[in-house]
Amino acid sequence: MAARGILLASLLLFSCLAVTCYGIVLFSSLPSTLVVTASPKQGQVLKAGEDKITVTWGLNQSLPAGVDSAYKTIKLKLCYAPISQVDRAWRKTVENLSKDKTCQFLIVSRAYDASNKAVQSYEATVERDVPTATYFVRAYAYNSDNIEVAYGQTTDSHKTTDLFQVQAISGRHVSLDIASACFSAFSVVSLIGFFVVEMRRAKQSQKK
Repeated sequence: MAARGILLASLLLFSCLAVTCYGIVLFSSLPSTLVVTASPKQGQVLKAGEDKITVTWGLNQSLPAGVDSAYKTIKLKLCYAPISQVDRAWRKTVENLSKDKTCQFLIVSRAYDASNKAVQSYEATVERDVPTATYFVRAYAYNSDNIEVAYGQTTDSHKTTDLFQVQAISGRHVSLDIASACFSAFSVVSLIGFFVVEMRRAKQSQKK
């Protein structure tokens, strides 16, 4: 009982230390209290705008009661794996979460249900604007001030396991191709009509 009390106090302390007097939240200061899984298998390729992803999350049931007392909101995010961050400063991982570029794509934001600590799930289609890259999913728990206080993710601490890929939409959309074809056909017909009219005018001028 004493051990669980110490663990709870330590986790709460981590949550408090996550926010400094300057309001800076460091990722390394967040306790990992959420268990998160995603439907894509290791190496699976999802098509942006077409394929769906199912994410499940819940509080680690081995933790002492009360560890989630500050949780108000859960946000699931699609995050770049290290292999897709190389030489890309706009995707860089930074300890200061306000400057971190790892998790740029919000999957969903849900109010935290303290009465239901069981696993919850959410299914969504991969957004059309997600670029080609390798990803994992991370869940952040936010307090009433919308500040990160805990997290969980589908991969390990080194971000090397359970990674999947997203293939971005390439080329033009079908509707654009159809519109382009229609416009081209209309242009050809208009051009032919123009020549026919001009030829008739020319003949009429010769008759006069």
